[in-house]
Amino acid sequence: MDKTVNLVKLSVGSESVETLQAWQDLHRKNWTDGCPRHITRMWPKREAELLNGGSIYWVIKGLIQCRQRILRLDEVTSEDGVRRCAIVLDPKVHSTLTAPKRPFQGWRYLKTEDSPADLTKGSTTEDPLPPELSQALAEIGVL
Repeated sequence: MDKTVNLVKLSVGSESVETLQAWQDLHRKNWTDGCPRHITRMWPKREAELLNGGSIYWVIKGLIQCRQRILRLDEVTSEDGVRRCAIVLDPKVHSTLTAPKRPFQGWRYLKTEDSPADLTKGSTTEDPLPPELSQALAEIGVL
């Protein structure tokens, strides 16, 4: 299969890309390989496409702001004995151009052509815009 698809997911509780990264860094010690995971109830039906170079795009404060490459999907059993899917992520977080995203539950598939581009190296050295300003500019199509 030569197709790739991404996921988009709300990062509940994150105030910024940095707080998402800090939370993941704090919990990485719980896994022998040191890779962060997102545990979800459902197993993605488009597994082959996700594992063909897909990423998870994180929505923080109503905006897609960053992504992480999906390395693999592991089966885990929760404390209640239910089979769950652990989306194993590359520890490297890539900042992206911001894109507004309305709240939703769970995760959604995101076509590669609809995925925000990574920020260039030069743009990552600039001070980030406040989330409210980024959101307002994205809503009117400036970002």
